[in-house]
Amino acid sequence: MIGKLSGRVAYRGEDHILIDVGGVGYLVYVSDRTLSGLPGSGEVVSLYTDLLVREDLLQLFGFPTLVEKEWHRLLISVQGIGAKASMAILSALGPDALAQAIALGDWASVKVAQGVGPKIAQRVVNELKGKAPAMMAMPGETLSEVIEGAPAPVVAPANTVQSDALSALGNLGYAPSEAAAAVAEAARDAPEADSSGLIRAALKRLAPA
Repeated sequence: MIGKLSGRVAYRGEDHILIDVGGVGYLVYVSDRTLSGLPGSGEVVSLYTDLLVREDLLQLFGFPTLVEKEWHRLLISVQGIGAKASMAILSALGPDALAQAIALGDWASVKVAQGVGPKIAQRVVNELKGKAPAMMAMPGETLSEVIEGAPAPVVAPANTVQSDALSALGNLGYAPSEAAAAVAEAARDAPEADSSGLIRAALKRLAPA
């Protein structure tokens, strides 16, 4: 299993890049969102990867953060969601907005992804809702290796705000599912909030009416 690649961008396609790793080129499919943040040809890049293996096909899919890779693996576990649909969902939402939508049961947000109908979107939310708290608690760190003396560029910002907020609410005794829903709603309404602001906003939503 190829879990990550670090090398230089040989070229960029519409939905993939070719990464030169020590003279060997790896074709890696990425979401539109990831592609827009990748460096140009000849520059250094590091991606987490997931290998799709079929009888007549081998495809690598690349992700700037481990949490995005894990969301991809969860998405393709849902009946009716293949790698193409998973990448479409991640292109439309990104891992943070996807986590919020699933935690809130907001299948309409998932439906905006190209090729994803309402039945499939509802299935994604229903089957993955129990996974949302753990996924939201994962740090969104990127790979930061050094290749030939040059630091790999960050292709997506690390986001630990929701993780910090979930941890704080867990320490206060809230159940993972209710904490995740409160944090997701607060993050949706105030996407620029820092950890303390998000915790306060989530606590207001959890307070008895």
